[in-house]
Amino acid sequence: MITVTLYTRPGCHLCEQAEEELNSLQEQFPHRLVLIDIETDPAIEKAYALEIPVIEAGPYRLKAPFTRQELQMTLGAARDRKAHLEKINDNAYRSSIAQSQEFTFGDRLSYWITRHYLAIFIVFLLLYVGTPFLAPVFRRAGWDGPANLVYKLYKPLCHQWGFRSWFLFGEQAYYPHAAAQIPDVLTFEEVSNITDYNDPSRMDARWYQGDEFVGYKIALCERDVAIWGAMLLFGLLYAATGRRLPQIPWWLWIVAGLFPVGLDGFSQLLSQIPIDFIQSIFPYRESTPLLRTLTGISFGWMTAWFSFPMVEETMQDSRRILAKKFAALRKD
Repeated sequence: MITVTLYTRPGCHLCEQAEEELNSLQEQFPHRLVLIDIETDPAIEKAYALEIPVIEAGPYRLKAPFTRQELQMTLGAARDRKAHLEKINDNAYRSSIAQSQEFTFGDRLSYWITRHYLAIFIVFLLLYVGTPFLAPVFRRAGWDGPANLVYKLYKPLCHQWGFRSWFLFGEQAYYPHAAAQIPDVLTFEEVSNITDYNDPSRMDARWYQGDEFVGYKIALCERDVAIWGAMLLFGLLYAATGRRLPQIPWWLWIVAGLFPVGLDGFSQLLSQIPIDFIQSIFPYRESTPLLRTLTGISFGWMTAWFSFPMVEETMQDSRRILAKKFAALRKD
């Protein structure tokens, strides 16, 4: 016996007619009819709202409008296909049948993830970008152990150079490299007495955490705070809009997201390589907190806008498959 899935919704007269047609064909084409109300899941409703009634039988699909003859042809094709696969004892077919007969813990976990993945992302981003702010809070409170733990935790993830980081509880929010040439601010060299940035001396700037007058360094650099913070803000916006924002094209992500951060970051990196030929092409420059923040925001925001709708589409496909399987098993 074949399984036929009918996607429907309350008050849909065409759906009721399709169900009646299928019931009238039970004797000619014996089948197990599974009804799925598309309003029970936003992903299913989005996929089928403008097409119902939709009928699926094996790999074959019919969407309204369709005739009784088309319905008979579809059911006949599904029946013949099933008989052929059973006759040749197809391994893939037997495996799919076995998997369809049980809604496992893995299925339930996968279905839960497809429904709540965005909340998981948001919580992760909140923890990732929020935890570095605890380091200066702990240092201000005199809890050096927890503060050092946060700094060490983020050491492999960020350079943490003091001249490219934000500070809390101090005279300024940032202390730039003197080469950035920002007027009317104390430079990192002035507050830290670190003036030699050649390796391994740059490690001094990395380990520098600040003091009660300068303030205490956030454990994530200015650009990373902007990138991850922008992704968090977009995630909240995406959730607030019901995950309906369309994906931006790849070229817009490159132009508005990747290019600005690449231009600022790589031009800075190349200009600071101590080779005369390179510095003749790229004069020495040090980016500013404003540029790092703006380019970081653009990269984080556009990356999230490009990737979140892509992930949502994948999750929707998985939810439809799992919801169909669950409905079929629940009917049994």
